Amino acid sequence: MRSPEIYQAAQAAGIIDEYRSAKGEVLTVSDENITLLLAAMAQAPAEETGPLPRVRVFTRRRGNRIAVSRGGSWQLISEQGRCWRGSVEHGGEIKLPASLPLGYHGLILMVQEQQWHCRIIIAPSRCYQPAELKAGEKRWGVMVQLYTLRSANNWGIGDFGDLQQLIRQVADWGGDFIGLNPLHALYPALPEYASPYSPSSRLWLNINYIDVPAVEDFQLSSSAQRWWRSEKTQRQLDAARETQFVDYTAVSTLKMTALRHAWHYFCKRDEGEDERIAFAAFIEQGGDSLWQQAAYDLIQAEQAGGDGSGGDWQQWPAALRQGNSDAVKAFCQPRQNALEFYQWLQWLARRQYDRCWQVCLQSGMTIGLYRDLAVGVAQGGAETWCDRELYCMAASVGAPPDPLGPLGQNWCLPPVHPKVLQARGYQPFIDLLRANMTSSGALRIDHVMSMLRLWWIPKGKSADHGAYVSYPVDDLLAVLALESQRHRCMVIGEDLGTVPQQVVSKLRRSAVYSWKVLWFEQTAADRYRAPSRWARQAIASASTHDLPTLEGFWTRRDLQLGAKLAMYSDAGVYPSLLEDRERQKQALLNALHHAGCLPASAGKNARRMAMSPGLRRGIHLFLAQTESALLGLQPEDWLAMHLPVNVPGTVDEYPNWRRKLSQPLDGIFADKEIKKLVMAVDRRRRSRGPAR
Repeated sequence: MRSPEIYQAAQAAGIIDEYRSAKGEVLTVSDENITLLLAAMAQAPAEETGPLPRVRVFTRRRGNRIAVSRGGSWQLISEQGRCWRGSVEHGGEIKLPASLPLGYHGLILMVQEQQWHCRIIIAPSRCYQPAELKAGEKRWGVMVQLYTLRSANNWGIGDFGDLQQLIRQVADWGGDFIGLNPLHALYPALPEYASPYSPSSRLWLNINYIDVPAVEDFQLSSSAQRWWRSEKTQRQLDAARETQFVDYTAVSTLKMTALRHAWHYFCKRDEGEDERIAFAAFIEQGGDSLWQQAAYDLIQAEQAGGDGSGGDWQQWPAALRQGNSDAVKAFCQPRQNALEFYQWLQWLARRQYDRCWQVCLQSGMTIGLYRDLAVGVAQGGAETWCDRELYCMAASVGAPPDPLGPLGQNWCLPPVHPKVLQARGYQPFIDLLRANMTSSGALRIDHVMSMLRLWWIPKGKSADHGAYVSYPVDDLLAVLALESQRHRCMVIGEDLGTVPQQVVSKLRRSAVYSWKVLWFEQTAADRYRAPSRWARQAIASASTHDLPTLEGFWTRRDLQLGAKLAMYSDAGVYPSLLEDRERQKQALLNALHHAGCLPASAGKNARRMAMSPGLRRGIHLFLAQTESALLGLQPEDWLAMHLPVNVPGTVDEYPNWRRKLSQPLDGIFADKEIKKLVMAVDRRRRSRGPAR
């Protein structure tokens, strides 16, 4: 029996003491694990109480009231500056004016000399959707990991210059968006820490994506040009471009050397020049957040050793472990020029990304850039360094055990404290959305179930010792809808895996688009969902960065790779997975024939069929026929690539987040077979009948 004290404490903290396993069993979280999570949460400052709530969120415009536990006078100031005043009795309610517009407003209750503040958020009930999608039209686009792009111009990693080229070509072929991996800030001093899903900060950009030759100060700097044109530099550039996997150390060394040359030139510009004025405005707009990001990168560059030691702020000298401390300011003061260099890099990245967005608009795309918001940040990154109260450092998030992972998954990402988030009027969540929705037509939220609940794991424990912690899902969805409408940025929720029906319904009502992956769209072991039965409010795709490519799936190379990496602890798992795959392949082949996506003369025995251009085309047409409003295609599938970009559950066993595309962009777009395939998809998306 659970003690009443533990139960009440868990309820108050939002810890869910029971959960349903992947097998459907109801499991109880132990008192010990709850106690450990309560201790992790207790590191945050105690929640203040008062006669007013700290924040109230409404998705309707009329009849809204705020209950108060003390009488006094009140003042309501709208986001636009309009003011209302009144008084309220002890235990009464403040009736909000029906004319209060959508947005963020401030309510103040005054009792003698005391004041209490409440943020009032009036939000729409649904996220933004382009008119074309609401009218029933369908769109397709290309989903890429930006770093995988090859070109004759990049420096060994896909960059914003490559992205412009990709946008123009995809738009020319009829595509409407480019889906990107998270572009979040990583670690300039630790280039091999390359996972886009373990970022330093989700508020700023990865500076490795800067297209260096496009930087004006690089072009104008004579020292930069001499360095760039030297035989040694050209050999290093050629070597970086030719590798099968991104050599992050080589790329970062080249780019940082070039950009320091460019920075020295920029610093000599007159302060009245447009570029200097624009940079100064960027610094002012970025405020403390930009300063702290630059300070983090600067200090990490000084503290990090060649072996990666000292890269985590928790390993720095004690005086430098708090991002907003006086000691950090004192450290940075004599290094002002170096700090501004890192701010300048963020300015360059932001300008080049914004230019990509303008190219989307000029190309007539409805959606354009579709960004990816990671579920969290690394424990030793800039965000946790800047805001120790918001993140629970004595816990991490992950996933509970399932048949393929009996100990569950630990992602080593510290969770946001839901009570602190709420006490701040959801401002950290608002800032996060604004940083990622600006100059974007769509935002994918990784692990969207995190808005309802997250699997917390106590520090030092394996994932099977965790528990779900609740988040204020209705409030978060309302804020999401408000920012979505303001930015005209639609929202896609990554809802793969076991998703509670509660969150499925809420997402649907909020106009958050689902994600439907071909491999999971089976209604039975021997049957795939017909294209006409796919969800409309969704994006369809063959695969994801964590799942096999078409080639990998059909040849079973993904399973062979898993066996090679010793990922199957039970000897019987691998043969069982191979047999399951053969059933999946046969079911898919049957579905392709039934949907008219393969000619009648095509083979009907999956075991005897190799992947071929005709089969590849049939799968693409099947996806193009689905009712889902959006369709995301992967260049890996056009190129018959079988190696994945990421193998879940591995760290050093496989070169995750490094594998490039097998062909450069020019070669892809000059390939007549690829163009023929994509044109067939474009026609199918625009038509209503069966494939021919």
